Amino acid sequence: MIEVENLEKAYGRVQALRGVSFQIGEGEIVGLLGPNGAGKTTIIKTLTGYLQPDNGQVMVDNLDVLTQTQDVQSRIGYLPENAPLYPELSVQTYLQMIAELRQIPPEQVQEWLSEAVQSTGLTDHLTRPIGQLSKGFRQRVGLAQAILHRPRLLILDEPTVGLDPTQIVEIRGLIRRLARNSTVLFSTHILPEVETLCDRVIILINGEIKVDARLSELAETSDAVLVLDGEVRGVEATLTELDGIGRVETTAPTNGRFTYHIQGAPGADLCPAIYQLASRQGWPLRELRPDRQTLETVFNEVAA
Repeated sequence: MIEVENLEKAYGRVQALRGVSFQIGEGEIVGLLGPNGAGKTTIIKTLTGYLQPDNGQVMVDNLDVLTQTQDVQSRIGYLPENAPLYPELSVQTYLQMIAELRQIPPEQVQEWLSEAVQSTGLTDHLTRPIGQLSKGFRQRVGLAQAILHRPRLLILDEPTVGLDPTQIVEIRGLIRRLARNSTVLFSTHILPEVETLCDRVIILINGEIKVDARLSELAETSDAVLVLDGEVRGVEATLTELDGIGRVETTAPTNGRFTYHIQGAPGADLCPAIYQLASRQGWPLRELRPDRQTLETVFNEVAA
């Protein structure tokens, strides 16, 4: 659905993008993650044809964004960080205007408008002026205009910024439902947003891609965590005698329980061997599990 190759963009002396390349397939939900100023919005504006890059190629649905801009834009639903709304218009009038701008055939307008309204939960607010809606419902109106023409690709720029916790949960649920029919790319600097919604994450730091992986792959490690009820002497030394084990670190005991973080060689499955060792040694085993790294851990490592 998206193919980006060697994308570069500078604003004066500031290099916003430095040879960015990635691909996104149909049906994926991908989070574009990075701190403010990382280049996320620049990528989105380039994908949607609002910004010309200095170098590189951008393809959407096998169309060149630079030379077939209008064809590409007809396939994209776009919600910028500040939704393009007219507060004096009612929700229905605004969406009808968008339908005309999107050149939706007149005989299909009612069906498509009803579908967008129902998908975003706006049925009871059609006659209300947009300016009288809460920020959460204004965001829903922005999403409704983005999906009104049934786009193959949905691009969202910071879709939950400024919302309260309840509104954030509602918008996340809405995005999941929308993803059943569209490929979704959204930018954010909020880590839980990506963990909750995405299949895959692209982490951008200073205009460069530092991580491009599925979340399940990022979480996997070869390490293990061992928890014992009570102190046992020589645990670290005994553990390091096993094949595939590197460093063993002990954390401060909690409620009489001692926790050992065990580093494994790439591809190692430590738990069976550690369990057999603990059984032979008679250790008071409380817990044994593979270790998992969080997205926050990965992000902090690449951002350091």
